[in-house]
Amino acid sequence: QVQLVESGGGLVQAGGSLRLSCAASGRTFSSGAMAWFRQAPGKEREFVAARSWSYGSTDYADSVKGRFTISRDNAKNTVYLQMNSLKPEDTAVYYCAVRSGSVAVRRPGGYDYWGQGTQVTVSS
Repeated sequence: QVQLVESGGGLVQAGGSLRLSCAASGRTFSSGAMAWFRQAPGKEREFVAARSWSYGSTDYADSVKGRFTISRDNAKNTVYLQMNSLKPEDTAVYYCAVRSGSVAVRRPGGYDYWGQGTQVTVSS
């Protein structure tokens, strides 16, 4: 089993920044990809960003490219999402996820474990 715990969400004004963290414990996948998804009220869960655990390749949704950065600290088994230039449409519950495969994918079903989510609210 893998446990994922997100933190760092909150309320921020448009144009501001937040950094989300996701700490993994238990059985960890040394070469697995980790990703961030988000889900706004009444909408489906959508892909935000992903990073291979060991190879470092990244992938971003077009809506966040250039504003968000995903990074990881292997020693701490933690992945981060730095979010800059936040917009009201970024408001959602943000989830981190991990998969055993090393290649990041965009579909939620491709991930094996999920965190409980952290709320991000961007006011206009």
